[in-house]
Amino acid sequence: MALRRLITLFTALALVASTSAITSPAHAAVATTGFSAVDITGDGGVVLKANVIAPSAAGRHPAVILPSSWGLNDLEYLAQARVLAGRGYVVVSYTPRGWWLSGGEIDTAGPKDMADLSRVVDWTIANTAADPARIGAAGISYGAGISLLGAAFDSRIRAVGVLSGWTDLPSSLYADSTRHRQSAGLLELAADLVGKPSAELTAMLHRFNTNQDVASVMAWAKVRSAATYLDAINANRPAVLIANGWGDTFFPPNQMVDFYGKLTTPKRLELRPGDHAIAELSGVLGLPNDVWTSLYSWLDEHLASGATRANPIYLKPLNASAETYPSWSAQTTATVRHGLGRIRPLDGTGLLGGAVSSGWTKQIPTDEDTVASGGVVLLTNGAAAITGEQPEIWLPFVDRGEAGVWAAERPSTVQRIRGVPKLHLELSGTESRGTVVAYLYDLDAIGNAKLITHAPATWLTGAAGARGVDLKLPAAAYDVPAGHSLTLVVDTVDPLYYDENAAGDSITIGGGSYLDVPIG
Repeated sequence: MALRRLITLFTALALVASTSAITSPAHAAVATTGFSAVDITGDGGVVLKANVIAPSAAGRHPAVILPSSWGLNDLEYLAQARVLAGRGYVVVSYTPRGWWLSGGEIDTAGPKDMADLSRVVDWTIANTAADPARIGAAGISYGAGISLLGAAFDSRIRAVGVLSGWTDLPSSLYADSTRHRQSAGLLELAADLVGKPSAELTAMLHRFNTNQDVASVMAWAKVRSAATYLDAINANRPAVLIANGWGDTFFPPNQMVDFYGKLTTPKRLELRPGDHAIAELSGVLGLPNDVWTSLYSWLDEHLASGATRANPIYLKPLNASAETYPSWSAQTTATVRHGLGRIRPLDGTGLLGGAVSSGWTKQIPTDEDTVASGGVVLLTNGAAAITGEQPEIWLPFVDRGEAGVWAAERPSTVQRIRGVPKLHLELSGTESRGTVVAYLYDLDAIGNAKLITHAPATWLTGAAGARGVDLKLPAAAYDVPAGHSLTLVVDTVDPLYYDENAAGDSITIGGGSYLDVPIG
């Protein structure tokens, strides 16, 4: 019931905020019609609840369709719909099937949702002053995914805003073969509280939670992934804005980076501090917000004014001023390989840096957690975005009997991490299934360690014994201050994820292991 109250309160706040929503200072508001609640007939006769607001001036106007987020409804975007209408757009917000008062059952951005989006486009053209040649779709999370997927199936969608969305749902569920426990659990809870889950969704979530018939879950998720339809999106050539958080625990940023690199359409990628949907949250509540301001500019560029911005990569580092680049690769000037060294008996820590070495081992248990942690879904990285401070631990509290710890020398200059760190571990004593979790920290002189990025890796096949594990940590932009130590912690348990480790067992990390760090 607590989540239901939270969702209801969030919707009420959006309704209140809409009465005082702001417009961009550089863009004078035009008169609007005010909001009207409407019913739109979706695929198969399902009724979709929606609202519409538009400029009151005569003539045709560009239009934006806003599907609501998972667990929310069409009232979610009232504040931003009013702003967009004041900027000259017809705005249609709707609640996807299976949620709140809309009919049907949750299709999880599947074929029925794609057909529904096209029906909403049909309705918008037939019932408003929308210009059929200037239609966009945008949203947060679920709305973002539906909008991007819809651009593969409906060529009338000319501009897309993907705010905290996904492009690869199998990766979101099973990144590096590791099931994401907390994020999937929260999605399931919301569906049960304020939605009507389909039998298919219920079955897939059960298989995911019980780790059964993974192939069927992956196939189901692939149908709901924009990466599956990349060729169609490129052929339709919508202009695509992707904006996500560095610490998104639902849809970590690497899938966005990969997808962006393969897009041949007009495109822009923005990454900011925060967890899932946190960076754009204040805008939903009607407050000034740079994610939404960027979306206004994107829609204007491709549906209205035609003006364009230079440098389509926008990065707000975790602890530095914003930067722009002409390409993703332009932020990285070098990659430094840090060998993992022998563990020192005195402090139980190894050197991170220098040549890759051999002849050493570090054994850790497979069923013990440490204070090294990715935190709590939404809350930990969400708070970091608000406070400007990364999640922090005191490194001496990491039990060296339960984790491997490697710390780099303390250079006299700032180290600018820019890109995707990559970890290679040489393991022995492993079972045929297992999990490790790697954390990259910024360690100060008195033991305080701020989390830069982290990720798990799981192996599910192969014989017991020795194996190499390669892990791409989520992309990061972080300045390690002069005199601080870049520090790596490896353990085997994190509450964010399901692990595949046997109880009472151990694995051994050995020589030949290294960390590649991209430097800007």
